[in-house]
Amino acid sequence: MQRLVTPSAQLSVRGLLTIHSAPSALRRHIDWAIQNIVGADAQLNWLPQPMMVGTFKTKCQWRGRQGSGAEIASTLRSWHYLNFEVQETHENGGELFRFTPELGIHRAMTDLSGGVLLNEFMITNVMQNAFDEDSIREGLALAMGTAWDAQLEKFRSAGMAEVARLHAI
Repeated sequence: MQRLVTPSAQLSVRGLLTIHSAPSALRRHIDWAIQNIVGADAQLNWLPQPMMVGTFKTKCQWRGRQGSGAEIASTLRSWHYLNFEVQETHENGGELFRFTPELGIHRAMTDLSGGVLLNEFMITNVMQNAFDEDSIREGLALAMGTAWDAQLEKFRSAGMAEVARLHAI
């Protein structure tokens, strides 16, 4: 399996790892893998994932060298049962990695606010391979990672449903 890499590893970055679901048996292995990449300061606090019985979720902020996000995503995607996002940010923007077992991995460049950026090559590629308006829309949606966003949004909003239920009590 080819590793995801970033050309320059000299820049210091910060990041956010969100694992939306992981089987209980993998938690210790994930802890070790993340600490091996970004250091022992990375502490993962696992909570039950109510959307998928028997799985857990966690968030972890980290600091490291540029390319750490790609390394984390490469490591985590080898465990097929995870749903996760890795955001790496530096002063010029950053990268976003999203993974679901059904869709695989999606990698995108982001601006300072976290929005996905499409470059000239990506747009030109979509336009050259499109036959009609629908195929242009599908190509741009694929480049932006719309399907990944839709799949992971279910997990993101699950926590909000718990908060709304607690406020209703």
